Formats: sequence, structure tokens, C-alpha cells
Amino acid sequence: MPEARRIVVGISGASGAVYGVRLLQVLQGCAGIETHLVVSDAGWRNLRHETGMEPAAVEALAHTVHDARNIGATIASGSFQSAGMVIAPCSMRTLAAVAHGLSDNLLTRAADVVLKERRRLVLLARETPLHLGHLRNMVSVTEMGAIVCPPVPAFYLRPQSVADIVDHGVARVLDLLEVKHPLAARWEGLAPGG
Repeated sequence: MPEARRIVVGISGASGAVYGVRLLQVLQGCAGIETHLVVSDAGWRNLRHETGMEPAAVEALAHTVHDARNIGATIASGSFQSAGMVIAPCSMRTLAAVAHGLSDNLLTRAADVVLKERRRLVLLARETPLHLGHLRNMVSVTEMGAIVCPPVPAFYLRPQSVADIVDHGVARVLDLLEVKHPLAARWEGLAPGG
């Protein structure tokens, strides 16, 4: 039996906790994927506020859950083999910590490890409007190898609900991680003259 592809999912305190939850739900249904979850303290607070979910319900979506204060967890080491990491959503505080190599909790340490090991790091940066510090941090993490992927709706797909918008954002993340999924329709182009 082939070894499972490990994906680390981080949830920080930015608005958009539903993106992290939906990503975990979809990955739970993907064969050959093993998820490792780490949530910041602000992330837990925001999960409760925005989704009404208690920690146990969110934790049940992941194969392994790591305490953000446990800097000695497996995902804090480069020897932990993973296919990549997603921080969904990624707060500007978390973005700044990653941009400056501040591994002050397991969430930012795991992201730092993914970057130093040259693995895929996808950051669903959530804030608007952006000031120059935010933009510089985005440039910095991009230069380090991360992918800044704000969850921007694709209205050309004509979403009918918030769930459609979330699914499209999660589908983009899964594409970046090269995980096959049935979430969103692919753009087929417009007919000539359309």
C-alpha cells in the first residue's frame, strides 16, 4: 500500500475560518491523504465565532491534531515528510511571522520548516485593505517560495451561495497541492463572440 501524502493544515485567527474547515472536510474524503492540523489560539476563538464549531468537531476532521504551543511536535521538524502546508485563513500577524522567520508557535514554526525544506506553502491571506507592510510581507514570503493565495471569489463561475464561493477557494488550494478533487467546475472558455 502506498504511503499517504501528508498535508499540514493551519488555521489562524483571520476571518474565513470556514476555508480551513472546508479544506479539512474535502481532504478527509481524499484517498491517500493524511492531514495534520494546527490551530492558533486566535484561530480557535474565530472558529467558534464564525462557524459555531467546537474544537472537538474541528479536530475530528483531521488525522492528527497538534497543539500550537507544542513547538516539539513532529511537524516542527524538517525530518517530517509532507507534501506541503496550507494556512487557511492566514492572518496578517501569521503572515508577518512567516515572512520574518519568527517561529514563536507551532503554526509559524511548521510554515518555516515547509519553506526551509522547499516544500509547498499556501497562504490564504485575509485582510483588506492592505497597507505597505502587508504587501511587503507578501513579497517576502513569495520570494521565500510560498504562494500567497487570497480567497478571492470567481464570479465568472456564477456562484449561487457562500458555499460555492468557499468551495472554489478550496479547489484552488487543492490544485496548488496537486490533489484531485470534484469541487469546482473548470473554466471552459467563452464561445466565440460570447
